[in-house]
Amino acid sequence: MEHRPANTFEHSVRIGWGDCDPAKIAYTGRLPWFALEAINAWWEDKFDGDGWFQMEFDRNVNTPFVRLEMDFVSPVTPRHRLICHVWPVKLGETSIAFRVDGDQDGKLCFSTRTVSVFIQADEFRKMPPPGDMRRIIEEYIS
Repeated sequence: MEHRPANTFEHSVRIGWGDCDPAKIAYTGRLPWFALEAINAWWEDKFDGDGWFQMEFDRNVNTPFVRLEMDFVSPVTPRHRLICHVWPVKLGETSIAFRVDGDQDGKLCFSTRTVSVFIQADEFRKMPPPGDMRRIIEEYIS
């Protein structure tokens, strides 16, 4: 698994009562949701507010997921903010892989690795990332 760089993007998630099951921990299905929300926040942060919605409708670029891996380490609870550390780990000719580590109170709760493919949204056709996007993404890959 990739080593977490010191300069990862951090996205804070408030875990609410409705995110939890009777055991008082976050539902398992919510954890990928939190990770994907954090990746969208990374896009918004790096591309002047352009997250997935703006990428699709303003840039005609989409990045559907083709792989999701998640390791569960410690329960997520409403007691502390969930800090999702997000960084791209690989940029291929038409794909991008992200890692998201979810921490609470300084303790790793989960680690996620995703792979997405760049597509031209209106034709749902694989494409390389646009040049400006590639340049920015490459700055964050260690």
